Amino acid sequence: MDLSNIAFAYRKPMAFVRKSFISATSYKLSFVMEFLNIFFSVAMFFFMSKLFGTAFIPHLEAYGGDYFSFVLIGIALNDYLGLAQGSMAGTIRGGQVMGTLEAMLVTQTEIPTIIFSAPLYSYIWTSIKVAAYLAVGVLGFSMNMQSANYGGALLILILTILAYSCVGIISACFIMVLKRGDPITWVFTTLSGLLGGLYYPISVLPEWLQKISHFLPITYALEGMRLALLKGHTVAQLKNNILALALFSIIMLPISIASFKYAVKKAKMDGSLTQY
Repeated sequence: MDLSNIAFAYRKPMAFVRKSFISATSYKLSFVMEFLNIFFSVAMFFFMSKLFGTAFIPHLEAYGGDYFSFVLIGIALNDYLGLAQGSMAGTIRGGQVMGTLEAMLVTQTEIPTIIFSAPLYSYIWTSIKVAAYLAVGVLGFSMNMQSANYGGALLILILTILAYSCVGIISACFIMVLKRGDPITWVFTTLSGLLGGLYYPISVLPEWLQKISHFLPITYALEGMRLALLKGHTVAQLKNNILALALFSIIMLPISIASFKYAVKKAKMDGSLTQY
């Protein structure tokens, strides 16, 4: 492939990243506050874990038995989930308020390029913050990740982002058409917090709620990430988590892109792209 073609293909995504970077760096104090918040969040959960002392907790045995490590991975991954669900809707909403949405959608830029390029900077920044979460946990509070399988964790992370990006795209459709009110994000955020194993293993839930939790991608994402980082499980051992996340993405990706195209078409027909 011609190098000039490769450079051209990356030009538009990099333009989105550059625009977001310029906007974000204009608020320098927010950078400092975000990193301080990471330290205080990690410290809070570390001291909370001291409530359990050295007691054996059967529900945590599969993840190494340490509540601090268990919950820290949960809150770190939750940053990605919140971003994947809300970034596209946030971009659409910001474009409506600032009056740039219509200009962006009437250019020759393909809709899939807009969908995947708009949150690109946010993913880069969130990756830095998640690395900071884990670094603070390991260096400052003796979190044990010596046996971690980073390759397996990365695969789980990529599939998780893809799965939740589909949810985020559908959420953006509601913002595009309704302007306010996004039931998709509300449902997934509520159910994920309650049933996904974010702060506690799903094994503590009643059996009928555990069955519901297995329909949520966060359940497989959190379990796979914890097993990879805390227990060093191989890709073969993580196959159930990988297959579940891949299946969700395969089903939802074409649906989400088709829904977004329909939402754009409807908003253009109604002449409501600039309304907010």
